[in-house]
Amino acid sequence: MPLVSRFHSWLITIMISIPTWLFVLMAVLALVALLDRVFMPSVRWFLRRRINAVIDQVNQRLDVRIRPFQLTRRRVLIQRLIYDPVVMEALEKEAVETQVPRDALSQRVKRYAQEIVPAFNAYLYYRFGYWLAKHVVQLMYRVSVRFRDQRELESVDTNATIVFMMNHRSNMDYVLVSFLASQRTTLSYAVGEWARVWPLQSLIKSMGAYFVRRNSGNPLYRRVLERYIAMATKEGVCQAAFPEGGLSKDGALKPAKLGLLDYMLRNFDHKSDRDVIFIPVGINYDRTLEDRSLIRSLDPDQAPRSRWFAAKTTGQFLRRNLALMIRSRWRNFGIAAVVFGRPISAAAFAQKHNILFSSMDRESRFEAIKLLADEIMTSIATEVPVLPFSALCTILLAEPNRTWSRLDLKTAAADWLHARVSHGSVAMLDDADLEDGFDAALDMLLLRRFVHQTNHKILANEDERDILAYYANSISHLP
Repeated sequence: MPLVSRFHSWLITIMISIPTWLFVLMAVLALVALLDRVFMPSVRWFLRRRINAVIDQVNQRLDVRIRPFQLTRRRVLIQRLIYDPVVMEALEKEAVETQVPRDALSQRVKRYAQEIVPAFNAYLYYRFGYWLAKHVVQLMYRVSVRFRDQRELESVDTNATIVFMMNHRSNMDYVLVSFLASQRTTLSYAVGEWARVWPLQSLIKSMGAYFVRRNSGNPLYRRVLERYIAMATKEGVCQAAFPEGGLSKDGALKPAKLGLLDYMLRNFDHKSDRDVIFIPVGINYDRTLEDRSLIRSLDPDQAPRSRWFAAKTTGQFLRRNLALMIRSRWRNFGIAAVVFGRPISAAAFAQKHNILFSSMDRESRFEAIKLLADEIMTSIATEVPVLPFSALCTILLAEPNRTWSRLDLKTAAADWLHARVSHGSVAMLDDADLEDGFDAALDMLLLRRFVHQTNHKILANEDERDILAYYANSISHLP
C-alpha cells in the first residue's frame, strides 16, 4: 500500500480521548456562538420589526406622538447623561470638596444614570401595559371621567411638552391615569423607591417610568436626576407627576414640593423652547387599597411592618377576593373618578409675570416656581371630584354621635354635595344616578363596618372615625 494511503487510513482511524466536562464545555460554547451569530440577530430583527410596526400604528392615532428621545437606545441616553457638562461640573466640584477620586465618582454617576434612565418599550407599553391597566382598573372600579373644558384640552399644542399634574391618593393612580391617557399619549412617571424590587422594577422601566429617591440629599445624585428630567422635558416627553411628592397619608391635599417643577423649568426659555403645558388632574376613589396602612403610618408609636408582613397581607387580600369571585359574591371597590382640568402654559405664565426662568438666580426662580405651583395646586384642588362616599363620610363626621335614618343621611349628603357643585366643584354622578350612587356608598360603609345599623338607624363606628376622616379629607378643602 502506498505510504500516502496508509497515512490517510491512520488519520481516519485515530481516536482522541477528552474529559466529559471539556466536551460539555465545548458544546455549550459552540451553542452560544451559534445563538449569538445566527439566531440572536434574527430574533433582534424580528422584535425590532414588531416594535417599529407598533410605533407606526400607535403614532397614527396618538395626539402626542412618541418622541424620538423615548426611542433612543438606553445606553446612549445613559452615556449622554454621564457626560453632560452640568453633571461633569458637579462631579468635579464633588471631587474637590470630598477628596473622593474622580474615577470612583464617575462610577457613582454611572450607577445613578442606570438607576434613573428608563428602558421604554413601545411594544410592552401598548401590547401589555395598556391591556393590563385596562383590565385591572375596570375589574376593580367603575371608572368615571370628566373634562373641565374638553375643547381647550383638545386644542393643546401637540408639539409642547405636556405634564399631567395630579393629587396622589393611591398607587392605583399610576395605572388609572395611564389607562385613561393611553388613547392620546404615552406617560413617563417619576416613581418612588417602593417599586425598586424585582421583577417590578424592570417592568416599570419598560413602561417609560424613571425612579426617584424622594428624600435623597446627595447633591451629585440630585444633579443627575435634574439633568435627566431637563432633557426629557426639553425633548417633549409627555410626563405625569405628583406635585405633593408622595401619597397623602391623611387623605387631605398637601402643599406642592418645588423640586420637580424646578428641574423642568430651570433652563426653560419661553421665547425659544417648546412650551411646557401642565394639565391639572383631580383623582378620588370610593376606596383606596392603602387606606388603613396610610392611616397607621401617621401614628409614631406604631412599629414599622416588614416586607414579609406586607406580602402576606397582600396575599390574604387577593385570596379573599378571589374566593368571593369564585362564589359570585365579589363586588368592585366603587367609583374611581378622574377630572382633567384646564391646561396651564409655562410660556403664558412667564409672559404674564415677565420672567425668564433660565436667567434667574435660585432664590428668584423658586419664588416664581412657587407661584406657578400654587396655581397648579389650586386648579388640582378644584378638580378633585366629589363622590357620594366621601360626601357621606363628611356628614357622618359632622355629627358623629347622631343616629340617622337611611333617607335622612342620604338627603343631608345630597344637599351638601349640591352646595359644593354650586361653588364650582365636580360631581361624578348626574342627579338621575345620585340615588343609586348613595345606596351603593352606604352599602360599602356597612360592608366595611365604618357604620353600624340597628333598627334601620345608622351610626358612625367610633373605632373607625380615623378612616372616615381619611375619606372626608379628600374633599375637605372644597368651598
